[in-house]
Amino acid sequence: MKKLIEGAVAFRQNDFETHEKLFFELGKEQNPHTLFIGCSDSRLVPGMITTTMPGELFIIRNVANLVPPFQHTGDYLATISAIEFAVQALEVENIVICGHSNCGGCAALFKPEAYFQKLPHTRKWLELALPVKEKVLQILPDGNHASREWLTEQMNVVEQIKHLLTYPYIAEKFEKGTLSISGWYYIIETGEIYCYNIEKGFFELIN
Repeated sequence: MKKLIEGAVAFRQNDFETHEKLFFELGKEQNPHTLFIGCSDSRLVPGMITTTMPGELFIIRNVANLVPPFQHTGDYLATISAIEFAVQALEVENIVICGHSNCGGCAALFKPEAYFQKLPHTRKWLELALPVKEKVLQILPDGNHASREWLTEQMNVVEQIKHLLTYPYIAEKFEKGTLSISGWYYIIETGEIYCYNIEKGFFELIN
């Protein structure tokens, strides 16, 4: 906690003063251009890997960067409500779904039942990615851990794009060309980011 407190003081004395005018404007309203849906993993820092400033990204983070398919419900749904707010209220122009290497959430899909003994809500949440697991096992029934990990993480990004398009208001804007959707795959140890090419069906390095 001491490190966090010292960091808060350093922010106010350094970074805040450097961008004081920006923060003054942001104190009135936000107008982000992009909804960034990423994993909660501590190694993925959206603002850093996109070199963006406060106010540019509306960020949703959860285990394994998952997007629940659209549904009407009376439940409390954080991810669905945040997507709705970003697209309908803030009218973002872009949505980026960003997966990453060495994703613990994706790896957990292949863990034995005993692994989830203390993680019942994580197990339930990961049901959203079970179709990905099934496809990976079909493609790589005897694959090694590294190849299965790589394929799962990338196919998961593609699957979540499909989930996004079940939202009527997203599908409508996407078809009209007023909303872009991108799938990214970030490799932590190299800093490389690959973008999914929907037409070609594979990820290409962003250069």
